Amino acid sequence: MSERTDERDSDWPLRPWIMAAICAIAGLVFNLLADLNQPAAPSAARQAGASFVAVAAVSFVMIVEQRRWLWSLGFALGWGAVVALVGWFTASYNSQGEIFEWPFLSGLFAVLLAAPLFQTVRDEGKWRFPYARLHRHAWTDAVIGAAALGFVGVTFLLALLIAGLFDLIGIDLIKDLLEESWFGWMLAGFAFGAAAGLLRERDALVATLQRLVMVVLGVLAPVLAAALVLFLASLPFTGLGGLWDSSLPATGLMLLAGAGAVLLANAVIGNGVDERAPNRALRLSALALVLAVLPLAIIAAVSIGQRVGQYGWTPERIWGVVAVAVAIAYGAVGWWTVGKGREDFDDLLRPLQTRLALGLCGLALFLALPIVDFGAISASSQMARLTAGKVEAFDWQAMAFDFGAAGRKRLDEIARRGPPDQRRLAAAALVSKNRHEVENDLAVRDSLANLDRFLRVVPEGATVPPRLRDAIAATRFCRSDPCLLLMVEPDRAVLAGNWRGSEAVQSQLLAQGSDGGWAETSATRSPLPAPVKGRADPRAPIAQPDLATAPVELRTVERRQMYIDGKPVGEAFE
Repeated sequence: MSERTDERDSDWPLRPWIMAAICAIAGLVFNLLADLNQPAAPSAARQAGASFVAVAAVSFVMIVEQRRWLWSLGFALGWGAVVALVGWFTASYNSQGEIFEWPFLSGLFAVLLAAPLFQTVRDEGKWRFPYARLHRHAWTDAVIGAAALGFVGVTFLLALLIAGLFDLIGIDLIKDLLEESWFGWMLAGFAFGAAAGLLRERDALVATLQRLVMVVLGVLAPVLAAALVLFLASLPFTGLGGLWDSSLPATGLMLLAGAGAVLLANAVIGNGVDERAPNRALRLSALALVLAVLPLAIIAAVSIGQRVGQYGWTPERIWGVVAVAVAIAYGAVGWWTVGKGREDFDDLLRPLQTRLALGLCGLALFLALPIVDFGAISASSQMARLTAGKVEAFDWQAMAFDFGAAGRKRLDEIARRGPPDQRRLAAAALVSKNRHEVENDLAVRDSLANLDRFLRVVPEGATVPPRLRDAIAATRFCRSDPCLLLMVEPDRAVLAGNWRGSEAVQSQLLAQGSDGGWAETSATRSPLPAPVKGRADPRAPIAQPDLATAPVELRTVERRQMYIDGKPVGEAFE
């Protein structure tokens, strides 16, 4: 008895072994190209090659059938080439050589959407998308992919167990192999290909599992529907202020809730009238979920619009606007189908979802390709804000590392023709190797600008040389809390304060070098005052001195310390 869902698909006993071999070879080639053992990121060309191998191999083993197998090969190679192009451009775009940026992820998303669409066309033999077949392919691919990844994890656990057993008797060959990256990628590829091939040969059983998953998700639909209805009904009374004040990102939460609503609504309505949930309460919950998508998307639009108004455009915000636009489109379609079909809205929604999937696949591919430069748009937005005097909200890190050539070109213009403070920051951002350097330079600049607000100098009226001020600004003191500078000698000073609200006052010795600059020489942690024995409540926090007003004096203190052969050992203990 065949275990295939489509009777036109004949049994293919060798499929698991063929798919395992393809993925094992792909894993080996991927490791050679990606060269993950090196500390530096591989070149853009190598990352593009690795992307081609991974996408082409995984796509082929996930979708191939003996029937029209050349179509599947063409799909896998074509999309592998597209993603490789996107990966090459993405890795070349930023100075860090990072490939996992939004365009690359958009390309991968386009592949995921295109796979069930292609499988449906291949099965039909023409450009036709019956919803039941398309929906089945999408869910089956998701289940097989997740199960294959799970099998990879189980395979590695078994390999580690076997390696441990043989290691006990002095045979460490398997353990040594597992420590080699090339063997790990080959093993992962072999396990994934074998699992995908085996499950595809039994996709009738997978379809049963898929229906079970949909039944379980359908049960959750009323829960999310009730929560979203209560949430939206509460907004007229609570307002949107709480959303902006929350530490959680409002736009992301709204979009995530909308995506959950779409997922659970589809679990209820199924592939057709015969498969939708018979329970009327479940069908009404699906209707409520579909209606909830549009208001959630509108709230997300308001949220991201507020962020853009405050801080200008960035590539992430542009991608957020794209996601919001997609959510609004789906929400509008949902409202139209409910208005036309009432409780039978799903009959109208299914074919429209197919069209939305086609459009979304095309949009994801378009945005992944280097056609529209989000970095240039963002750089222009940030420059407009800088010209308007909004220097505090200017994102120097993003200009250097996120906006590509356009951002660095604008930084170069500022470094050559901008005001002195801006020239220094732009030049620092251009030569920085990572975001931390830019962030630290900004923190030093802010600390220097606000130093007189927090710094107390002892003795009062003592002169603080400019280079000493620069050294103080480079420390972690005086950035948000009062600090105290004790001038011990003309070339030595002690800086004391709290580091980011720590419980203890700490100090730093600064000394002037032969070149006239000041630098940190030592650091101590000294809680003040010392704990008093016999306090009424030992757990009560120790009161800290007010550095702005507390008396300050310099004392000579005798200490006891162990010496061995005339040399000090350890710390002073008294």
